[in-house]
Amino acid sequence: MEERPPDINARLAARLRRLRSERGLTLDGLAERAGVSRSAISLTERGESSPTAALLDRLAAGLGVTIASLFAEDERADAPPVARRADQAAWRDPETGYVRRNLSPPGFPSPIELVEVVLPAGARVAYDTPAAARSVGVSQQIWVLAGRIEVTVGGVAHRLGEGDCLAMRVDQPTVFLNPADLPARYVVALTSDAAAIGRGGGNRGRSAP
Repeated sequence: MEERPPDINARLAARLRRLRSERGLTLDGLAERAGVSRSAISLTERGESSPTAALLDRLAAGLGVTIASLFAEDERADAPPVARRADQAAWRDPETGYVRRNLSPPGFPSPIELVEVVLPAGARVAYDTPAAARSVGVSQQIWVLAGRIEVTVGGVAHRLGEGDCLAMRVDQPTVFLNPADLPARYVVALTSDAAAIGRGGGNRGRSAP
């Protein structure tokens, strides 16, 4: 799966700085809310360190947004409703090699976010952000397009194969594992409780991952 140009981390750094500023949070304030070190946030915001998926999960929770929204654009009335493959932002986790691609048209007002993920053979990605750290609830469904994955939600393992779809709430520690010898590819559709209450009012990306 092809990756976006190397400016993806620079775009991510600028987005993090802006989201933190909009929420009136200092580096120390976000560090406390996210449960990560101040230096980790500072390095990420300066583009001097490539954040892992686990770090992005905690930062997104601390900011009250989804991981996908960290790579998104602000909603605008004139945003085109189509996102061409070549223009979709993709990011590779430096720790596990997994790639997540934002499929949703950037800036287009919608309560739904679509993300495509490629999980390498044998890769394991763990999101352990406590539910108490998430300011808004999130519902998501995972549809496997190719390969096999095992998704453990709060200690309950779900083994999924091609064509299987898992519905879940993002309110417990979650682990994604590819137990096979080939990469797995799946789509994640997610929406927040806030988006369900006030659709179209700039809610997309205002939830936890």
